This record gives sequence, structure tokens and C-alpha cells, in this order.
Amino acid sequence: MLTTREAATRLGVSLRTVQLWVEASILPAARTPGGHRRIPYNAVEALAMSMGLESLGSPGVAPTVASAAPPQHADVRPLRIVLVAQERPWLAACVSALEVFGESVAVETADNGYVALLRIGQEPPDLLVTTLELPGMDGLQMLSTLETCESLGGMRVWALTSQTPEQLSARGGLPPMVETLSLPVSPEALAIRTGRWVLARQSTEHNIRRDLRQE
Repeated sequence: MLTTREAATRLGVSLRTVQLWVEASILPAARTPGGHRRIPYNAVEALAMSMGLESLGSPGVAPTVASAAPPQHADVRPLRIVLVAQERPWLAACVSALEVFGESVAVETADNGYVALLRIGQEPPDLLVTTLELPGMDGLQMLSTLETCESLGGMRVWALTSQTPEQLSARGGLPPMVETLSLPVSPEALAIRTGRWVLARQSTEHNIRRDLRQE
């Protein structure tokens, strides 16, 4: 059994990320009489393999992250977007529509709330776009988990739903920082809205860099 800090070290993520995964039942955990979480070693190793990490081997061996593309220059850092929806054809169409922005954005997808939390836990995106009707853990549960673990800060979140505010309120409501978009939303419409957000975000980052150079 590992502590949450040991699990975070082996997975190469933050302590808060492991806590998020435990809250979402991605990682099983038991509690000691003192109230501390303990996570089975085998569960951590299985998650590491699903994340593309090399086998953890015996306790005490640090994980090695699989090779990745070299990072881009800070001035052209792509804005990271995570799209979450059960309909894979719609996700694929959205990814295709967003290709117009080239290297300005880096898009990842998930077809359920558990995979989405894995994506977000590995690296919080700049923009999270999710439908609320998802298999297993629905969008409301996923966003509630993120809010509980204080993982929504600094992240733009768009929730796509056909439900009315009253219906959402009856189900517990959405975190206050989440924007709702009424379904149906076409991939082209999402790309247009995303383009406006990308331009505004890039303009803000450009102004910040300019101010720093002037200081």
C-alpha cells in the first residue's frame, strides 16, 4: 500500500492530481485508523501503464515518462483543449474543425468522465468542453469532482447541454464558473466560438509578455 504522495511520485503527477483521481474512483484507496489514504501498489502500476509510463518495477524505482515531442517556444505555446463527449463521430468532427487553428491549439478528447479526469489530472487544459450526458460518471459529477478538488481554477469550462437551468439546478447545479451552451452545437459552431477564445487568450498573453519586457 502506498501513500498518496508515494503514488504521485511514481505516477509523475502532483499530490492534488492523485487526490482528484481517488475522489473520482479512478484509483482505489482505503483509509488508515488515522484517516490517511493508502492506495494499492498494483492499482498505481496499472494506471501508470495506461498513462504510457514504463513499468514501475519494484518499490523505490521512479517511473520514466514515455518520450514526447519537444516543447515549443514559449511565444507559440499551444492552448490545450480537452473535448469530452460520448459521441465519438462528433468528437472527431470537432477535432477536424479545430485543425484550422494549426499549432495554436492542442486538442485531446475523452468519451467519458473518468478518461477526462485522467487527461485533466495529467495536465490541466486551458479550455474544457464537455457534454453533461456521459456514460458512467456524467458531466455534472465530473465537474463537481473538479470543483471539490479545486482543479477548475484558471480553466475555462463550457458545458454543452439540452437541459434547462431549472433541470440542472434540480440535479445539483453546475459550478459557478462553468458556462453553458445549448445543444445541439455543431463542430463548426464550436470552432468559431473557440477561435474567438483563442484570439482573446493570445492577445492577453501577448500583452503580458510585452509588459514584462518593458519592466
